[in-house]
Order: sequence, then C-alpha cells, then structure tokens
Amino acid sequence: MEINKRTILWIVFAVSLVILWNNWMISSGKPSMFAPTPPAKVGQAPANSATNAATNTTTGVPAAAGQPGVAPGAVPGQLAAPAPVRAERITVTTDVVKAEIDTVGGVIRRLELLKYPDHFDKTKNQVLFDVSGNNTYLGQTGLIGSTPAGVLPNHNTPFVARPGLRTLDGGNAVQVVLDAEQGGVKLTKTLTFKRGDYVIDVRHDISNLTQAPVQPSLYLQLQHDGNKPPGDSWFTPSFTGPTLYTPDNKYQKLSFENIEKNKAEHPTKANGGWVAISQHFFVSAFIPTENTARDIFTKKLATNLYAIGTVQPLGTVAPGATVSNTARLYSGPQDEKTLEKITPGLELVKDYGMFAIIAKPLFWIIDQIHQLLGNWGWTIIAFTILIKLAFFPLSAAGYRSMAKMRVVTPKMQAIRERYKADPMKMQQATMELYKAEKINPLGGCLPILVQMPVFLALYYVLQASVEMRGAPWIGWIQDLTQPDPWFILPVLYAISMFITAKLNPQPADPMQAKMMLFMPLAFSVMFIFFPSGLVLYWVVNNLVSIAQQWVITKKYGTPAK
Repeated sequence: MEINKRTILWIVFAVSLVILWNNWMISSGKPSMFAPTPPAKVGQAPANSATNAATNTTTGVPAAAGQPGVAPGAVPGQLAAPAPVRAERITVTTDVVKAEIDTVGGVIRRLELLKYPDHFDKTKNQVLFDVSGNNTYLGQTGLIGSTPAGVLPNHNTPFVARPGLRTLDGGNAVQVVLDAEQGGVKLTKTLTFKRGDYVIDVRHDISNLTQAPVQPSLYLQLQHDGNKPPGDSWFTPSFTGPTLYTPDNKYQKLSFENIEKNKAEHPTKANGGWVAISQHFFVSAFIPTENTARDIFTKKLATNLYAIGTVQPLGTVAPGATVSNTARLYSGPQDEKTLEKITPGLELVKDYGMFAIIAKPLFWIIDQIHQLLGNWGWTIIAFTILIKLAFFPLSAAGYRSMAKMRVVTPKMQAIRERYKADPMKMQQATMELYKAEKINPLGGCLPILVQMPVFLALYYVLQASVEMRGAPWIGWIQDLTQPDPWFILPVLYAISMFITAKLNPQPADPMQAKMMLFMPLAFSVMFIFFPSGLVLYWVVNNLVSIAQQWVITKKYGTPAK
C-alpha cells in the first residue's frame, strides 16, 4: 500500500479534530480524554462529613470547630442575608488596579485591571471581582466559630473603615483597615495594595474581648458563578473554574459541573499551596501562610454559585489576647514570570494543556525574540523562520524525496494501470520502483510530522499567553490572540496550500486528487476561527516551505532517463 504525503495530511487533519474535540470537552467542564485517573481517597467531602458540617440556621455561618454537636473542620457556606446595615463603598486606586471595598464583610466587590482593556469594549477595563446580573465573582474572608455572645465576624458582618489615603499619591502602598466586633471578638482586616503589584496583602488580627478562651478558624474563599465565559467558542475554548495546588498533589483543575454533582475530587488537607479561580488569561488566588495546616473545600453555595477555599484553625485565643494571620490575594493576569515569583506552582494556571513540555520552552524562545523586536507579530514571523532553519536538513531531505517522487509519477501511474487487478503485484512493483530510484516514500511526510507538535504547542501558547492579549501586528491585526477580522490570513493560507499542492507530485487516483484540492479550503475555513497569530505562523511557514521546495524541485526535478 502506498504511503504518501496526502495520507499523512489526512491523519494530521484527523488529529487536529481530536485535539479540538478534547479542548471543547475541557471547556465544557468534562474531563480531558487524555487526563489520568484521579487519585483515590481524596475528594470533596460528602454532605455529612466534617468538611460540610452543620450550619447555623440563623446566619448561615458554619459553627466553629469544637462547638457542641458540630464536627471540627467546618467550612463556610452561602450566608443568609443579614439585617439591613449601612454599607459604604471604599474605592482604592493604584497604578494597576481600582478596587471597591464594601464595608459589609470587608469584601472587594469590584476589581478593575487598569492595564488590561475589556475583551469586547476597549474603552473599559477588564473586571475580575464583580456582582452584576447573574454573574458573581468574589473573594471573601471571615471567622468560623461562636461564643455565648454570638457568632464571630464573617463576610456578612458590618465593618467600620478607619480613615486614610485611598490612592498612592506618590507613595508605594495604600492600606485599608476595617474593624468589626461580633460575638465578643474583634476582627481587624488590613488590605494592603502596592504599586505595580496585583498581590493584595490580607492581614487578620483577632482579639478576644470575652472572659473565656475562644477557638476561631479563619476561612478564605472564592465565589464564582458557573456560567460560560463570554466569547468562548468551540474552536477557541478556554477554562474557567476552580484550581488548586498542594505540595503533595501538585496542580489540579476542577469543574463547576463536578462540584454541582459532589464529585470534585481533590485533597482536603494540606500544609501549603493555594486555591484559585482561573479564567482565560487571568486568575484570582488566595495564598495562605506557608507551612500552616489548612482544610481545603469546594462547595455549591446556591443555584449556579460555587466556592473553593481554605479553613485555618487559629488555635486557642485567651481572654484579652490577640492572634494575627497573614495571607495574600493575587488577582490579575496570568503572567508566567510574575506568577513564578509569588508562590510555587502558581504559574501552572497558565494552561498549556498536554503540550506543556513543548509549549513552555517555546514561549521562552518567543519571549526572548520579543525582547529584541518589541512586536509580537514580527516575533512570530522571526520564530517561524528560526524553526524552519532548525528543521532545514530534515525538510530538505523530505523535499528531495518529493521532487524525485514527482519525476517518477508517470511510471507509478503506468504501474497502477498495469496491475490494477492485482493489488499485491502493484505494491511490489511500486516498492521496486522506489528502490531503483532511491526514493523514500515516507521522506515527504517527516517535515509535517515533526512540525505538528510545534504547531499544536504554539496553539496553546497563543491561547494561554496574556502577554499577547491585545497585542497588534500591523494594519488590520490588532489582537494576535483573536481571529483575523477580515479573513485575510486564512485566504493567504489557502493560496499557499494550493501552491504547495501544485509543487508536490500529483496523486494518480482522481478522487485523491480532488480531496487534495479540498483540503486547503477545509483548513482555511477552520483557521477562520483560530487566533490570527497561529494562522500567521502557518502562512509564513508555508511561504518559506514553498521557497525551499521550489529550489529543491528545480534541482532534483528533471525527469529520469
């Protein structure tokens, strides 16, 4: 059976469809077809376990560990609405974020990223934390536990903000200090915003004002609705959902669908790591104090509303004593170099999929080129040429094989006609022809097979790299992570594929020849929905290949005697 470049191209096309289907499954909250079996004996605790302990029916706050009738390790649930209180919104502005803090609960109700425009409306800023319509995205903290005087301060408790600066005003940091007293315990939250930094320092000071010891626990939780992100499509899927990292189990992605079904399997205890809500290009992560024991929970709070968080026991606080706890909240872009410096494993939220082992070094090379050129479009072009030069010896061998194949095409057609009734003799005669002409029938396929992992890895790099979000090239290409708005690059790709097909030896089978003419059109239609940076890579790759193939064909393409 003859194996040629056309067959390999169809295999590549099929593999691409499989990859796209796998990405769609991931974006739909379903497990990847290539995902390993989840580890056993870790998971979301069942409804009657310690992690989902009984909830106080008055406030909706779980009773503290050690309270009568309640198992230790309770986690916060969706809190019932408290009695109406006077709320105040405090606006804090730095050079990179604008945050609105609600004094009810001391919660950041809205967080704008001033350096990143909105995906759909460039006149607005990208918003992470927010509550609008059926969308909810919040980071909340509070205490679990109670005393005879009542429950301890939580994210529904009214706080009072101390006066102070709300903008940098030439300084390097802004602090918002909030005080609340409830259940005989005073909780002071201090949020520190720093210049040029998306990390918000979160400090909790807990003072026992009662005459008896208390044993509070501190919870840090992120809430998010289960809606699909705007702009998510079948060809450009993205993941939105809870993620976490522990030193023992490493990085893990969860889905809202599995949390809904109480099937979100993950570690429930750890001494380090973080919990987060990841989305396309951005992430919000609570990073508790390292080397401290904490419970990890996921929970359905209400219809289409979910949470991931941690609970840290603070020990026994004696009457009149104060304990402190520090944590960090990162809410910003998935900038790989920045995330690596914050805490171990946080850079893994930049999801390269199963091609991470190739994509990560590829991005490093691309980033080095960008530092020289300063434009991501020209960087992709330079990277493509660099890849072609690296693979030139292999490509040249493949093109020589195809050039020789083109010369002997008439002889192959004659063999097909002579032995069309005997496939075995046809294959034997074809192989003898290859041997006589010193042709490797697989030689033309090797360049494609070698470049496919690079192509797929680059797809993930362009999909995941916030550095390229909104990055223009020239003219009509104003965002290399979005499809070409005028379809110019897909059309150029179709033309380059058509020229490539003409330079290759024509198949003897008329049906196969028609299929080869159809493939450039099929890929071009598919590339309409792909990031323009990826299509740019493939167009430049084809143009360089055409130049190489034309030169080699002219050299080796003279008919044999």
